[in-house]
Amino acid sequence: MPSFDIVSKTDMTSVDNALQGVAKEMQVRYDFKGSKSEVSKNDDVITILADDELKRRQVEELLITHLTRKGVDTKALEFGKLEQAGGNMVRQAVQVKQGVQREVAQKIVKAIKSSKLKTQAAIQRDEIRVSGKNRDDLQSTMAMIKALDVDLPLQFENFRD
Repeated sequence: MPSFDIVSKTDMTSVDNALQGVAKEMQVRYDFKGSKSEVSKNDDVITILADDELKRRQVEELLITHLTRKGVDTKALEFGKLEQAGGNMVRQAVQVKQGVQREVAQKIVKAIKSSKLKTQAAIQRDEIRVSGKNRDDLQSTMAMIKALDVDLPLQFENFRD
């Protein structure tokens, strides 16, 4: 029985490379001269530390630009709320999402079931396995999922015939 998996994976090596690019550009740019702004990563959390809201917004734009250049979908970023850091600085945590969250997975499974396609979907931890009787049903299911408005970068892996 043909099947495929729906996953959401972010290449953390590309994220690291993008962060290095952001740090280099911040060292060179004139508007960051004398600034204590910095960007760092710990596991799946990127921390933006900036002098003020304007600098934070500039660092955020740099981050999005560099991630896009490296081929990382920015839908995988979840920006946390702004918090005050010491010395009139602001800090923001940016979560890099990995895996399909339960609510999103349930939304996708519900959409597959209501589409009247001859496919079945099962949630397996942080991925979804879709199986059907023939390849055409699976391909039309893929097209339907791509058309859904999901705020996660989805990939289709492990296609078996």
